Amino acid sequence: MYNKVLSLDEIKEEPFVIENILWDLEPKELMEPRQKITDEGVQKRKPIKGYIFYIDTMNEKPILFLMRHTAVDYAETLAKIDEIPQELLIEAVEENKAKAYFGMYPINKKVEGWLRKELGVL
Repeated sequence: MYNKVLSLDEIKEEPFVIENILWDLEPKELMEPRQKITDEGVQKRKPIKGYIFYIDTMNEKPILFLMRHTAVDYAETLAKIDEIPQELLIEAVEENKAKAYFGMYPINKKVEGWLRKELGVL
């Protein structure tokens, strides 16, 4: 869909993206199996379709990214948000240590608040 990783300013110009951000979804939820066997039989996971912010810690400092995820489980990095203060990302990583998934962390309420303000979403 996109040929390059977008910036925060470019995301601001994409109302469809902003309207379809999944604020409460965590990176680990994206990796869960589509279906699993339970005592009641096969349980299918609800399709996940939208945009998810996450913090990546594979480099020396945390970085905020926006991922696009489709109902057929295709995912791609859509944007890198450089404008966010590092202390917000560090605090979110510390707060969500137990929710780490392959170096990816969910955002917290402070990061969400900063993003909502920047994107004009109330």
